[in-house]
Amino acid sequence: MSSASLQPPADAQPPVRHPDAPAPGEPLGAHYEHCFGCGPGQPHGLHLEARAGDGVSLTAEFTVQPAHQGAPGLAHGGVLATALDETLGSLNWLLRTIAVTGRLETDFVAPVPVGTVLHLQAEVTAVAGRKIYSRATGRIGGPEGPVAVRAEALFIEVKVDHFTEHGREREIQAAMSDPDQIRRARAFEVNP
Repeated sequence: MSSASLQPPADAQPPVRHPDAPAPGEPLGAHYEHCFGCGPGQPHGLHLEARAGDGVSLTAEFTVQPAHQGAPGLAHGGVLATALDETLGSLNWLLRTIAVTGRLETDFVAPVPVGTVLHLQAEVTAVAGRKIYSRATGRIGGPEGPVAVRAEALFIEVKVDHFTEHGREREIQAAMSDPDQIRRARAFEVNP
């Protein structure tokens, strides 16, 4: 059972997919080249690949690499929590909202061996003002395989200033100087 802070209030609304959200089945792509969760520029990153689902849901996958292990031959719990956080943060693409993780509660159900493809499913369950409630499940052996990890989260909608005021100047300037307007905007759109 999740903590009270992850329970939507009585006046919470069902999530509404933004009309400009990617179509079901469409890949979401990396939001930032150097993101540890989804960026192709991170040699030891997760390289998580997410696809839009129906409603305000998505699926994602990542393969546990040797660099991701904690105990010999097994994924580090922090890496699995990062995969869940990245997956849950990617849901904000479907709302077209800039949001950051406020709370993440993770249950580790079964060990995840190196070499395993972790199949993740996530959905937004409710929205209340700036608060976005969501949950995710990670399975091994396929999208219908046994549950290995699961999480519930609370994301908080923020303005882009959250990133420009708190991030490291060099990376902010590099992202803002990108001549590709879409990449420039995406660098600040999702949970860092």
